[in-house]
Amino acid sequence: MVLDYISFFSGKLHSKSNKKNIKLLFTSSTEAEAIKLFSNSYLAMRIAYFNELDSYAEVHNLNSKQIIDAVGMDPRIGSHYNNPSFGYGGYCLPKDTKQLLANYDNVPNNLISSIVNSNSTRKDFIANSIIQKKPNIVGIYRLIMKSNSDNYRDSSIIGIIDRLKESGIEILIYEPSISQNHFEGSSILSNLEEFKDRSNLIIANRVSNEIVDVISKVYSRDIYNDN
Repeated sequence: MVLDYISFFSGKLHSKSNKKNIKLLFTSSTEAEAIKLFSNSYLAMRIAYFNELDSYAEVHNLNSKQIIDAVGMDPRIGSHYNNPSFGYGGYCLPKDTKQLLANYDNVPNNLISSIVNSNSTRKDFIANSIIQKKPNIVGIYRLIMKSNSDNYRDSSIIGIIDRLKESGIEILIYEPSISQNHFEGSSILSNLEEFKDRSNLIIANRVSNEIVDVISKVYSRDIYNDN
């Protein structure tokens, strides 16, 4: 009976997939939860690693792209999840890394707690780099966490906004997916040209063709123009 159920369930899962030869692993619910938390925390760790590499390169005036390209040539490392950003964000990674850390309450750890802490450290570093440029008005190009998305919940750039506002910097936001005129006390402009005109410095987690004409005043750590 159990084997019949597993066979039926396996068939249903395969029928919903567009890919062939999908591997299935049946586990208990607790192991399934651990798999999800550890998988997403590993991805967050990889993002944090390349972000810290990028921070090091920026401080020492090194070429981040050359270093990352060379590191990725090692087949054990590869060239995925390696594009520097303002930090990891979105629905899953912030939530799952914090949940996994909470689950480590009575378990010795260093690495898991560092993954969570590294995201705040990166936002501090990015915000401080922007503040040192002494802009009067900072334009935020998109709140969304990545291209072709309308999700800005827990987007890393929101953490940057909070830090800049604490320094008294005026914030303008261009985010066409939001219909209101303000976001957390900052003005939202619907006219892209006005946004580019009024901003002394534009920060973008991911660079788009929409702002390449003013690239001289864009601050981004996007190297590969990829999510």
